[in-house]
Amino acid sequence: MPTFASSLSFVLLFAGGLISAFAVDSRDTREKGLVNLRIEGLSTTIYEGPIITTPRNITTPSGGTHLCDGTNNGANAVPGITPTAALDAASKLLGFPYDGTYSDTFEDYFITSIADSTQTATQFWGLLLNYQFTSVGGCQQEVQAGDHILWAFDAFNKAYFLKVTPSVLTVKKGSSRTVTVTDGMTGTAISGALIGGVTTGADGKATLNFPKKGLFTYKATKSDSIRSNGLVVIVT
Repeated sequence: MPTFASSLSFVLLFAGGLISAFAVDSRDTREKGLVNLRIEGLSTTIYEGPIITTPRNITTPSGGTHLCDGTNNGANAVPGITPTAALDAASKLLGFPYDGTYSDTFEDYFITSIADSTQTATQFWGLLLNYQFTSVGGCQQEVQAGDHILWAFDAFNKAYFLKVTPSVLTVKKGSSRTVTVTDGMTGTAISGALIGGVTTGADGKATLNFPKKGLFTYKATKSDSIRSNGLVVIVT
């Protein structure tokens, strides 16, 4: 079912004039910038929206303090914004904890816990950039303008990483709109996903009705998948 968009991450979208698809299209993120970040925990979305961050020292209870600027392990010649720096900035903004061990070999953190979602013997945190697993860790990977960072719990046991389009709608009360759910990694239409109480068909489409005025967010879910990005709906 839809929920009122009350989290600070969604409020930031409106306050910064960034409501269009959570996009960051024109900023140089080399030293300080605005990037797109989503953190999907075991049962809830921990953070979703833009975040301002910089190359920085990262401190975790298990890993200590180390530089996290993309030059780690010689991955890049020039410091830049990294997924772990974005995670750290979101943690400080919203006040949720996170932890990770540190590898001296790779000069990088292995994230083990974010908010209330902690790794187990079979469930781990995964890192994706633009819906693809990164080949290096979160302090080695640099993020460019327009990229989308996804930290996903239990990522390696899931078949799909759901993506709903469009990501923003403005509609009239009593109207309906059709949205599409795909696998962000492959673009394949996903049937059997639930969004707004409606199950997607073979073409990945679902038609949603909007009986009440307000600001709502919808997420597509499926038992074998990481939940989708948020669909923000303004009903007037």
